[in-house]
Amino acid sequence: MPEFAAPLRATPPPPRPAAPAPAPDAATLSRAGAAAAPGDGGADGAPSAPGGAAEAWPRRAPEGFRGAARVIGSEAPWLAAAAELGCELAAIKAVARVESRGAPFLPSGRPPILFERHIFHRLTGGRFDAAAPEVSDASPGGYGAGGEAQYARLEAAARLDRAAALGAASWGRFQIMGMNAGLCGWPDVESFVADQCDDEAAQLDAFAGFVRGARLDGRLRARDWAAFARGYNGPGYARNRYAEKLAAAWAEEAAGEAGDGAFRVTSVAALQRALTHLGAGPGAIDGRMGPRTRAAILRFERQCRLPETGAAGPALMGAAQAVYYALGGPARPGAGGG
Repeated sequence: MPEFAAPLRATPPPPRPAAPAPAPDAATLSRAGAAAAPGDGGADGAPSAPGGAAEAWPRRAPEGFRGAARVIGSEAPWLAAAAELGCELAAIKAVARVESRGAPFLPSGRPPILFERHIFHRLTGGRFDAAAPEVSDASPGGYGAGGEAQYARLEAAARLDRAAALGAASWGRFQIMGMNAGLCGWPDVESFVADQCDDEAAQLDAFAGFVRGARLDGRLRARDWAAFARGYNGPGYARNRYAEKLAAAWAEEAAGEAGDGAFRVTSVAALQRALTHLGAGPGAIDGRMGPRTRAAILRFERQCRLPETGAAGPALMGAAQAVYYALGGPARPGAGGG
């Protein structure tokens, strides 16, 4: 299984830069294991604080890890994440499906987790190996039953070293390792876990941040599942058939998203296609938010008397789709980037 380490920040990080920083080593960033099945992939991200959580930091994880368990109630946050990454909505949902079967919370209201004993061993210098080998060992494995049963392992480890235990578990819909709380944009692992217990939107933010930070957004846009899997899941991805699972999940999500096969503006590439039809001139339909695409969005917003943002958010995508069809855009505009 891939191993990685990222220092926890003592203070909140600066705002996310407009351009991603140089990508960390993929093996360093890849998370180990998954809630759906040990060995399935995961990652770490760098979101802006979800739901104003930064104002409440630092936070303590809720008792029993049962938080508010708020689920995303509309497609808007998903569309915003897809716009940020310049990828299809189906691609993001495919990763969620593979990582945790698409569930942000268990029936108990707790987020799905997977406890990694070898990460706990690393974070604690192996000092609990002899006394508690079931939760601390140099080798990965020993996962036991999934679902709620993972919390018994977490709680046993937390009695030995709480911060290390929280860091050694992967959390939520995208299975983000707690040890990467700082990389994800949280000030400490307790605050990170509290937000993962409270809000599916925090889980989605972490995914988007990691994909950008690790420069996997191009792989996701291109649906280069092998390259994406290598960076997201680590070098063991082939053994777990991770890329194949992603491809299959994407095909199912894309088929469901298409519905009747009609054109939908749910990605930057689709937005570019719509803007091209409308004469806004975004340039190549390549799924990238470059200067020509931003300029085209501004032209569209001015023409439609919308607030001028230059951003490919869900409201803008909805407006572009409405105008596209109002002005006779075809339901099936053809292959290549939409």
